[in-house]
Amino acid sequence: MSHADFIEAYRSGSVRVDIDSTAAARYLSSRLLLPLFMLPVLGLGVALALTGWLWTGLSIIGAATIAPILIKRSARHFVITQALDDEKFYADAVVSGVLEVRRVA
Repeated sequence: MSHADFIEAYRSGSVRVDIDSTAAARYLSSRLLLPLFMLPVLGLGVALALTGWLWTGLSIIGAATIAPILIKRSARHFVITQALDDEKFYADAVVSGVLEVRRVA
């Protein structure tokens, strides 16, 4: 199904969109490079905590730990929103198996 057909069918309610939560979280994590981003931020938090900025460092460590969890929890919503907005993202999500579109009879 083409992207334009998908948008039209989604808005009219003639398709059912299934998004695998686990696959969406993994897909989004790899697409946003979360592990690569999280490690330097955690390192910064540890460095600040060890150099006397204890509460600032602990706050950064907490934020770096919680942010990926929140991003992964909202992955389903992000995938459907991006699929409606971006044709390339829609194609990638369908090919990777994260997004499954079925016509409603």
